[in-house]
Amino acid sequence: MAERPLGELLRHARQRLADAGIADAAFDSRLLVEHFSGTTRTDAISSPDRIVGQVAEIEAALDRRLAGEPVHRILGYRDFYGMRLSLSAETLEPRPDTETLVDAVLPFVRETAARDGICRILDLGTGTGAIALALVTQEPRAVATGVDVSDDALATAAANAGQLGVLARFSAKKSDWFSEIDGRHHLIVSNPPYISSSEIEDLQNEVRNFDPRRALDGGPDGLEPYRTIASGAARHLEKDGLVGLEIGHDQRRDVTEIFEQAGYHLLAQHKDLGGNDRVLVFRC
Repeated sequence: MAERPLGELLRHARQRLADAGIADAAFDSRLLVEHFSGTTRTDAISSPDRIVGQVAEIEAALDRRLAGEPVHRILGYRDFYGMRLSLSAETLEPRPDTETLVDAVLPFVRETAARDGICRILDLGTGTGAIALALVTQEPRAVATGVDVSDDALATAAANAGQLGVLARFSAKKSDWFSEIDGRHHLIVSNPPYISSSEIEDLQNEVRNFDPRRALDGGPDGLEPYRTIASGAARHLEKDGLVGLEIGHDQRRDVTEIFEQAGYHLLAQHKDLGGNDRVLVFRC
């Protein structure tokens, strides 16, 4: 069928996903139908008889969702901290838990910018640019360098910066952690890979099969990236600079120990909306 009324199409899409056991069938079906038909929730309420011509595209999107692909991968974007960020094959899908890190360090960014007229931020493993872009959009005197080893991720982060109108204050740089980084920064932030290699196969299919492996795998114990950051951050920090990190829910003690042994002290710790340990902030 080439065309269907919007209300009927929404019911059909929801039923297809529900019949397959998709947990958020109503929400996912609405996102997919609205995105591919160019309609809104208001249209569904006020004009359910509106004829939709993109039935084939919607059915193809539903097929992908039924095959296990996350809904935001199908849409090609994810909303984060009030921004719409494009996704690509080699970028981690930014999730609400990571907004905890932005909230934790944003006051420091604003205080530093007010004092010095600028706040220089280094975002290690930038992916979509989510953390760095959230900070520079919230503080107009902040500038950020987003570091990644993936050309695909760097292109995506730069494109997101352009869409947000902050490309003049965001630079995407290819580097294996600190290897190609010069200069000093007021703040280093990272949501590094922190899943242990042996646990990757136990992750949900939507994560394991669609998030890039190297954005998940933190080595044999999930802590290798933290050791790398702890060993190199001080050389790239201004006096009294901070390091803000997302961590796994059970890693607070281990990551704190790694950084304290490297000469840092724990300044703050934050839980996510689920009550799990999620963010640590250190000062050198």
